[in-house]
Amino acid sequence: MSKLTLEQEALRRRTFAIIAHPDAGKTTLTEHILLAGGAIRAAGAVRARGENRRTQSDWMKIEKERGISVSASVMTFEHNDKMFNLLDTPGHEDFSEDTYRTLTAADCAIMVLDAAKGIEPQTLKLFEVCRLRDIPIITFINKLDREAQDPMALLDEIASRLQLDPAPIWWPAESGNRLRGMVEMGTGRFQPYAKKPAGSAEDVPHPDALPLAEAAQYFEEGEHAALVEARELVEGGYPAFDRQSFLEGHMTPVLWGSALRHFGIDELLAAIGEWAPPPKTMKAHKAPPAGTRNPAEPVATTVEPGSTEVTGFVFKVQANMDPNHRDRIAMFRMASGKFQRGMKLKVQNTGKQLSVNAPIMFFASDRELAEDAFAGDVIGIPNHGVLRVGDSLSESGLIRFAGLPNFAPEILQRVRVKDPLKAKHLKKALDGLAEEGVTQLFRPEVGSDFIVGAVGQLQFEVMADRLGEEYGLEVIFEPSPWAEARWIGGAKGDLEDFMGKYRGQMARDIDDDPVFLAKSSWETGYVMERFPNVAFTKTKERG
Repeated sequence: MSKLTLEQEALRRRTFAIIAHPDAGKTTLTEHILLAGGAIRAAGAVRARGENRRTQSDWMKIEKERGISVSASVMTFEHNDKMFNLLDTPGHEDFSEDTYRTLTAADCAIMVLDAAKGIEPQTLKLFEVCRLRDIPIITFINKLDREAQDPMALLDEIASRLQLDPAPIWWPAESGNRLRGMVEMGTGRFQPYAKKPAGSAEDVPHPDALPLAEAAQYFEEGEHAALVEARELVEGGYPAFDRQSFLEGHMTPVLWGSALRHFGIDELLAAIGEWAPPPKTMKAHKAPPAGTRNPAEPVATTVEPGSTEVTGFVFKVQANMDPNHRDRIAMFRMASGKFQRGMKLKVQNTGKQLSVNAPIMFFASDRELAEDAFAGDVIGIPNHGVLRVGDSLSESGLIRFAGLPNFAPEILQRVRVKDPLKAKHLKKALDGLAEEGVTQLFRPEVGSDFIVGAVGQLQFEVMADRLGEEYGLEVIFEPSPWAEARWIGGAKGDLEDFMGKYRGQMARDIDDDPVFLAKSSWETGYVMERFPNVAFTKTKERG
């Protein structure tokens, strides 16, 4: 039983996401952060447990085959009197929408860069999402055990391409086979690097840190003096770390290391604990109870992490993590209050009440029943289709957080099941995947086709894999005549006029909202010019 106040419990939470281009080492870094935090006992444990999960949950096999993450996950651990909630995100760009939603639940992001490659395209996209949401960023430059770019060139790239002031916290002494260690700015503390013995499968521990002035034994002739000089140059040429500037999104502290060799990981975890912000005050609306006659407009409000009412929002839904039980888990990010197992929470937009009797807390890749949770924590709420991405929950049922956006898909395809007798099963399965946010589903007003939309081709492969494994449906994806989808809005008369003229190109999404399907971007532009009173949008917020 916690003796801390709600505010004190919130202050010790650190909820952060890891963002990176594919192959920058995000999964390895995640594993070694858990190792440093005491959440697992040996490197490889997360991967090994992942293999066990895959034997039960075959939809994960595409991750195994491709060596990529396509599903966001949550890992919670306690370290040095702080509670860390690590939100792992898909690295592949085809799943950027899932990553975007996960970032809405994060208070800080760890941006992982490959020391040899610097800022890559997907890193840039994810950074822009963080900037839109005012998420402060800690930079970790990974793979120092391999040959790397010049460190100053990497910092200059961060400054020029991201418009962020890089503040080096540590500075590397070479890279690859010449890597000697790294020195801490300000203190001059030197952390030596221990090479893995040739032909050995076992890692050797890195020596204890010591003052740089006493570290000559780790260098060859001339290298020690060069590092002393480099440190002075860096301290004079780059700004010192300023936490307020970091929290405001103007500065990023830069740390270095090798996740594979567990070098620099303890320092990164310490930086997260010390500098990453606790749960922040969140903007919301206080709405009238669902079903109220002639309801008043929602009133803007804020939710403080130390507020007594339990509030939060669903940022992800994952079905069939255990196909044997057909489970469906909503990832619920707490915004305020103290949640206790067995509490009743209301869904704001439907007014439905849930008794949360078996909430889940995720410790590494294990699940445990959550007896309590506080602002910043993420708990899994089992439910049978009651909760969807973007839903706001609270004790009163009146608090509504900003909704999570759906983005217009970049690829639209028809989908049909090979066995026509299973057409009804296909509809139910597609509805389920659309509610999870795996895909978007559009039902044309004319005809009986199902049109599914995705950001990238890999999403269709995941969809086909899951439809086969979880629902026993063998499906075929076919090209559709449509190239673009746009949600439409406007006055009732204008909408009815437009929809009457373009009935053959109208569809409904899973929320029954009207969608215009265009054959090309040229047609979208042409129609927008013809109907200036109708709004055509690439995003739709649900919440």
